[in-house]
Amino acid sequence: MLDFIARRLIAIIPVLAVVAVFVFLMLRLTPGDPAAVIAGDNATSDQIADIRNKLGLDEPIWTQFAIWIGNVLQGNFGESFFFKKTVAELIAQRVEPTLALAICTLVFAVSISVPIGVMAAYRQGSLIDKAVMGFSVLGFSVPGFVIGYCLIYVFAIELGWLPVQGYVRIGVNFWQFAERMVLPSLTLSVGFVALISRITRASVLEVLNEDYIRTARAKGLSNRVVLMRHALRNAAVPILTVIGLGIAILIGGAVVTESVFGLPGLGRLTVEAVLSRDFPTIQTVILLFSVVYVVINLLIDISYTLFDPRIRY
Repeated sequence: MLDFIARRLIAIIPVLAVVAVFVFLMLRLTPGDPAAVIAGDNATSDQIADIRNKLGLDEPIWTQFAIWIGNVLQGNFGESFFFKKTVAELIAQRVEPTLALAICTLVFAVSISVPIGVMAAYRQGSLIDKAVMGFSVLGFSVPGFVIGYCLIYVFAIELGWLPVQGYVRIGVNFWQFAERMVLPSLTLSVGFVALISRITRASVLEVLNEDYIRTARAKGLSNRVVLMRHALRNAAVPILTVIGLGIAILIGGAVVTESVFGLPGLGRLTVEAVLSRDFPTIQTVILLFSVVYVVINLLIDISYTLFDPRIRY
């Protein structure tokens, strides 16, 4: 196990190196000059050139990359062009709303999608099964921002039950925090629920046709025990896999969801940084998202052994 973890951790290094090179080149080669954004519309060419010199943007592209990656390896992520703060400070200020949104979404999505996926498999061909399959298609088809605006219109504008935008820290007021997390979490979890419930249904349906399930039923075990202890546990590996892959949905959806609901998280920071061509902030946030995605998938790979004793690393 330790050898496997060590190999996977070492494999993270080239992945992050590729991400760093790709993001750096993509930002430098696409149109748009941060110096022109900072200088404003009425700036002269000399003023823009002076800002480029101060930011180091007049250096050759590989020199800029070497300087940036060297600073990153030392734990220095640079200073934001736009916010005039260190990138590390910006991320520390914005990480809590994104983390809260991701945890609420993950808990809600898994607690809803797994049971309805199991029920759809158990009641194959029934109205429940058809409803789950229809919801899966709908959840994949409708964009997240459309779902968000529909929820805002119904629950915030028409019914007035929940606030539209804003964020309150959980340590300040728990109930206001919970109120402001409901709509963003629901919006972000629709696609996640559709994905997990569909895979859960397919995995459990396959397991229900195995001989050991018929043996468990022949021994007189209840349907609940058969489904939860035997079927779901043996179907857990594909479900865990798709949960890990679904982290990408959370990362991508957080950008849109935080913008729709005005949450001051990393997703909204990414949008603001892209619009202002804030290279250090964009590079660091994307690198951070990559680290989180790789580490979570490593943890899910390790958790396979808890559900299937045949798997050994």
